[in-house]
Parts: sequence; C-alpha cells; structure tokens
Amino acid sequence: MATPNYGYEKRQKELAKKRKKEDKLKSKNERKVGGDHEGALEDPSHDALDGVNSGGAQADPNAASGS
Repeated sequence: MATPNYGYEKRQKELAKKRKKEDKLKSKNERKVGGDHEGALEDPSHDALDGVNSGGAQADPNAASGS
C-alpha cells in the first residue's frame, strides 16, 4: 500500500487558504470602491467610529465618567 503524501496535502490546503483570502480581499475592495459614492452620503460618521474600539473589548460608558 502506498504511503500518504502529507506534504502535498498540506501544500494544497495552504494554496486553498491563500486563494480564499485573496478572493475575500478582492471582493472587499470591490465593495469598498463601489460603495464610496453611496456609503459616503448615507452615514459619514460610521467610518469615524471604526477605530475607536479596535481592541475588541466593549467600551463601558460608566468607566469614562471617572467615578
């Protein structure tokens, strides 16, 4: 019986992941380019809030008051 070629399988997995990541990036860029005209008119303040809480934790509104 032939032995499995784990190196080949790993390489195929890596290539599939890379392809999926590139496709995701491409579609994200297409949405971004296509949505510039419409998205800017709808809610310009939405982009300003993106970087505020980039740590992943939710902000506690009571913690900002200092008490």
